[in-house]
Amino acid sequence: MSSTPAQLGYSMPAEWAPHRGTWLSWPHKEASWPGRFEPVPGIFARMVQLLSDAEEVHINVSGPEMEQQVRRLLLPGTRPANVRFHHFPTNDAWCRDHGPIFVQRHTPSGVEQAIVDWGYNAWGDKYPPYDLDDVIPSRVGTEYGIPVFHPGIVMEGGSIDVNGAGSLLTTEACLLNPNRNPQLSKRQIEQYLEDYLGVRHILWLGDGIEGDDTDGHVDDLTRFVDPTTVVTVVEEDPADTNYEPLQENLKRLGSMKDQDGRPLRVITLPMPRRLEHEGQRLPASYANFYIGNSVVLLPTYDTRRDGEAIDTLQRLFPTRRVVGIDCTDLVWGLGAFHCVSQQWPAL
Repeated sequence: MSSTPAQLGYSMPAEWAPHRGTWLSWPHKEASWPGRFEPVPGIFARMVQLLSDAEEVHINVSGPEMEQQVRRLLLPGTRPANVRFHHFPTNDAWCRDHGPIFVQRHTPSGVEQAIVDWGYNAWGDKYPPYDLDDVIPSRVGTEYGIPVFHPGIVMEGGSIDVNGAGSLLTTEACLLNPNRNPQLSKRQIEQYLEDYLGVRHILWLGDGIEGDDTDGHVDDLTRFVDPTTVVTVVEEDPADTNYEPLQENLKRLGSMKDQDGRPLRVITLPMPRRLEHEGQRLPASYANFYIGNSVVLLPTYDTRRDGEAIDTLQRLFPTRRVVGIDCTDLVWGLGAFHCVSQQWPAL
């Protein structure tokens, strides 16, 4: 029987740990943003500009033609030497969920890395085809000569968040949904997380927010910002459908402890005001930020509440610049900055 990553000493670093780079899959599927695709590549270009200042940005494109199209979109101030293109075709742009999950271990000769290639089924077979997305982690491993582990179960990067010290946050709504791994019990799913990500303490939240087609990804709800601190979104309007599930999650967090038995420090973020497009509630959330080496990319939606979210995160990340970018167009695809990015930890 093959050894698991945990048995071999691997674990998943926290997102704020130093990056070699960030992986993106360039948007091309107009059906993901029906009628509002045009501004989306420009939002990605702004991400590349900001991230490339302090880390590599690795971009999956369909081939040379798309690479040239993207190169023409890059903004002034982008560091071209830090932008790398990979001719790995994708079905869609949600690299958090289909991209490589990197794990690391420390050895006498230095830090070694591996990739965990979970199965990917487009959030319960909602948006076929997804065959190109499903093989991205293994293609990355092949290109860079990085060992790849295949757990053999469905799991998305947006459904988990780690503190890099042994704890992992997730939700019952997503991981226990029968459209993912109906053959597995809760404890069996925990075992996979422990075996493949090197965590030892699983923290379960409940339901996600309205409009989230991922069935409750934790990256729209609650995020670690240091080993003992989380930020979690709350809705202040009791009449809003998000009020009860977010209050329940806040209550759960209040009784949670980390892997060493220390209570979590819980900081709240507001929710943007209800955002709809063509009568559909969109999953706009300030929790869907991405932590780069020098910046924190924060999706903004609501001039009345954006400032509070920026100020809160700036206090929590004093060595990084928190940059708010309007994502009212991007979130029409039902995701924001964290959903489209995947960190590559530095060795």
